This record gives sequence, structure tokens and C-alpha cells, in this order.
Amino acid sequence: MESYLIGIIIFSVIVFFFSFFLPNRTKELKEEIEQLSIKVYQENYELKKRLKLLEEELLIADDVPKRDEPIDFHPIIVNQVQLLKKEGLPVEKIAKQAALTEEEVYAILESAHNGV
Repeated sequence: MESYLIGIIIFSVIVFFFSFFLPNRTKELKEEIEQLSIKVYQENYELKKRLKLLEEELLIADDVPKRDEPIDFHPIIVNQVQLLKKEGLPVEKIAKQAALTEEEVYAILESAHNGV
């Protein structure tokens, strides 16, 4: 019985000292995690840069000056818009059919309503 106990103790001491010479896997894992975090930060930076460019493009598109003076539309277009509205079509479809923007359709309908 004592020999088993001594054998187990000797074996555990040998395994304990042998464990110091094994490669350390935690260092490898730390390096992997560090590389992954660097990659994530780089991708995040790239996405933010692209988003900033898109926002700038949208701001440039919004800076187009708008006309303060009313636009004179051809009487045929005005008549077409009025007829389509009388038929009950929504403004979106009228704008598509007349090749106008929705704002222009609203302006035509408002001017026709005001009797201009």
C-alpha cells in the first residue's frame, strides 16, 4: 500500500516538472485574440470611413438649390395631371406617368385648385 502511494507521488512530481516544458497554449490564444481584435478594429474603421463618404455624398445631393419661382408647365402636362387625379390615381403613379416628381405634381394640382 505504501509503495502505491510513493509511486503515485513520484509520478505526480514527474508530471508536474514535465508540465513546465510543454508549450504554453495561452500565449497562442492571446495572440489569436489580439489578431482578431485588430482585424475587427480595422474593419470597423473601414466601415466608418465608407459611411462618412456616403453621408457626404448625400449631403452634397441635398445641397442642390431649389427654385423659389414657380415652374411653368405645358398645358398638356397640366391637363394630363388633372385628368389622372380625377380618375383617382395616387400622386406617386401620376408622377411616374407624367415623368414628373411628386412635388411637381402637387404644385400642378395646387395651382389648378387655386385657379392659376
